[in-house]
Amino acid sequence: MRPEDILAGKNRPFTGAEFLESLRDGREVWLYGERVKDVTTHPAFANSARSIARLYDALHDPATKDILTRETDTGSGGYTHKFFRAAQSREDLEGQKDAIKKWAQLSYGWMGRSPDYKACFLNTLGPNAEFYGPWADNARAWNKRAQESVLFMNHAIVNPPIDRHKSADSVKDVYVTIDKETAGGIYVSGAKVVATGSALTHYNFLGQNLSAEITDTDLATMFIAPMDTPGVKLICRPSYELAAKTMGTPYDYPLSSRFDENDAIIIFDNAFIPWENVLVHRDLDMLMKFYPQSGFFVGAMFHGCIRMAVKLDFLAGMIWKALRCTGSSESAGAKVQMGEVVAYRNMMWGLAESMAASPRPWKNGHVLPNERSASAYRVFAPMAYGRIKELMVKRSL
Repeated sequence: MRPEDILAGKNRPFTGAEFLESLRDGREVWLYGERVKDVTTHPAFANSARSIARLYDALHDPATKDILTRETDTGSGGYTHKFFRAAQSREDLEGQKDAIKKWAQLSYGWMGRSPDYKACFLNTLGPNAEFYGPWADNARAWNKRAQESVLFMNHAIVNPPIDRHKSADSVKDVYVTIDKETAGGIYVSGAKVVATGSALTHYNFLGQNLSAEITDTDLATMFIAPMDTPGVKLICRPSYELAAKTMGTPYDYPLSSRFDENDAIIIFDNAFIPWENVLVHRDLDMLMKFYPQSGFFVGAMFHGCIRMAVKLDFLAGMIWKALRCTGSSESAGAKVQMGEVVAYRNMMWGLAESMAASPRPWKNGHVLPNERSASAYRVFAPMAYGRIKELMVKRSL
């Protein structure tokens, strides 16, 4: 059963309870050498799963529904998260900004791989379906499915770091490779990193980041795989959530106990991918064009910038409260450093607002966020965050 089949006849996104139910599908998740039976109840994942369920509940809450949702453009007559529908105007982008912000505030900006994260890709599949050539109908179908249900999809695009001196083609036994083709689809084997948060997602998009040149068409594949696909397994890193529960309480670890987005290696072991889930097949040229022409990248920066701004709202407030608690808030040096933190916070919000306010025309009457502001965010975000952590250490906060 597809996750969205839980919603049959309901014509709306998941509720929180339905989201949790959709994860109980027998997916193969491994942690500390043992298979996890149910990610919604396991102490390494349960709180994070409930945190995501809160996001889905907010789509239906009268207090937040109008901020978060709008009608679909699929003809369903239903509604969706605003970022799952491609923008056609500055006003649409402003609405998406507010929706992304509202969801991010529910985790104080600490859950970067929330369901709207991959909407930056899913919302391009309709307007830019023709980019995928013979797989255009697949793109349109996934745009419709994702929009109408607000599907939770993640991605795994990085090849395992085996030996950077070797070409991708020479280590294809480790990288995700097409094993064989059938009338119904393809069989693939290999690994990808890092499938952050995928233990709690409905689907995973298998892409390529092209950090190593690919010349073998066996490696030229992009597809979407349900997390319960036979032969797909996740090998998870140690759990911050479980460590928080073991070593203390949520009061001791208020963030990691609730918002742990567990990283994992995703492995495909002769996994079957039906043709309707394929977006790129043995097309080296399309692999090269995906980042600059698919449209998802600037949307990813838009989402990331808003989420970072919400996170800096949280950090600025926390730092100021800490300074007041320690009696340091009136120190001239503390005020200068606090001002620097607030300036970084203001810069992130300014870039997010600029991305929405000055869109560029795109495909079929749609627009994308401003790419210059998106590029600026990509450069300055790690610098700003690193500097804020440095200031916190100096003040022993």
